[in-house]
Amino acid sequence: MDRAQALQTFWSSFGLTAIDEQSAYDTTIPMPDKYITYEVQTANIPGTVFLTASLWYKSTSWAAISQKADDIAQYIGYGGKVLPVAGGFLWIKLGSPFAVRMAVEQDNFRRIILNISVDYLTAT
Repeated sequence: MDRAQALQTFWSSFGLTAIDEQSAYDTTIPMPDKYITYEVQTANIPGTVFLTASLWYKSTSWAAISQKADDIAQYIGYGGKVLPVAGGFLWIKLGSPFAVRMAVEQDNFRRIILNISVDYLTAT
């Protein structure tokens, strides 16, 4: 698995559709009511990259989306998560601040931006 695939697998592991921000989404398929968009940037040893992802929930309440952000933070934990990739590992850690509520033009959507840092412990 390469580094971009590892990020896709990581963000997909939270029970939501995960979409790379730079990918074209098939507009013939309706967007889900809950999903994650995330950015992909890569580096090599000793590279640390600061990345964001956005949780998107169709809701008028912050409760469910805030709980999902808390669940993701708990999963990553203070020690971070290490993911194996071809040529090494990715070490995903909580950014600071980790979760930031954002205004959305559509009143029936809620968005939380998640900040992480990723150490690319890879040679290629």
